[in-house]
Amino acid sequence: MAKVDLSIVIVSYNTKKITQDCLNSVSRSLKNSKIKYETIVVDNDSKDGSQELLQAMAQDQTNNLTYLQTNTNLGFGRGNNYGVKQAKGNYVLLLNSDTIVLNRSIEKLFDFYLKNEENVQFLGAKLLNRDLTPQASAARFFTLPVVFASLLLKGDYYGLTRFSPNEFRQVDWISGACILCKKSLYQKLGGFDKDIFMYMEEVDLLYRAKKKGYNTFIYPPSQIIHLGSASSGGKTFPILQVYKGFLFFYKKHYSIISLFGLHLILKLKAAIAYFIGKIKGNQYLTETYGQAFWIS
Repeated sequence: MAKVDLSIVIVSYNTKKITQDCLNSVSRSLKNSKIKYETIVVDNDSKDGSQELLQAMAQDQTNNLTYLQTNTNLGFGRGNNYGVKQAKGNYVLLLNSDTIVLNRSIEKLFDFYLKNEENVQFLGAKLLNRDLTPQASAARFFTLPVVFASLLLKGDYYGLTRFSPNEFRQVDWISGACILCKKSLYQKLGGFDKDIFMYMEEVDLLYRAKKKGYNTFIYPPSQIIHLGSASSGGKTFPILQVYKGFLFFYKKHYSIISLFGLHLILKLKAAIAYFIGKIKGNQYLTETYGQAFWIS
């Protein structure tokens, strides 16, 4: 097989049409590109026809597609780790299945990385919503003030915690929907933590990277639509996973005192949302945050 420069790793789970649209956008973006690339799709035992579709697409040699079937749901982090392990390129682009690559955004991102990799170790594109409005693509690490602002002060809405830069800049972490880095560095750091099933994987990875002196940047000229939570199965599951992710992250990286503070913030958020749900008769809020309260 010819030398591969870039391996694009995509994890799918019951997102047949969305994954197909993503793969088609990757092909369009890299049509006639000088980049020698491969696309690796890791399917987490989907039951919606994804397996048959991906098998058929992989048989078409013009797709540069490798299809890997896990036969079990490994989750997002372990699925990516599995894909990266099989990658033949020196560089890997971790791309969510619920993304649409615009114009030549992969080429822009990759070319910029190659020219700046002495200082840039992890690089992300600017994410957009379906209507092309900016989506928070970068964020600050989750110190207690950041968690408090995020959960209780609408920090994401006001750009205090997550934001969407308009110019190239260094940030604490970028969305796992689009992360470009050297394969060797990803593996040196151990990849995504295998004990995180979904949500908080990229925060943990880039926090570990930062502690070792590796930097993360965002490059807005490269733009990608991110639909968001396509394989989460409703609103309750991602909220509970975020709660579990916060707790896991603090147990792993912060002190007992900080963990205690996190518990208080999570319980306060859950209690407020639960009682708002009671007052409004909103079953979703009461059920979701009732569970969140006990998780925290």
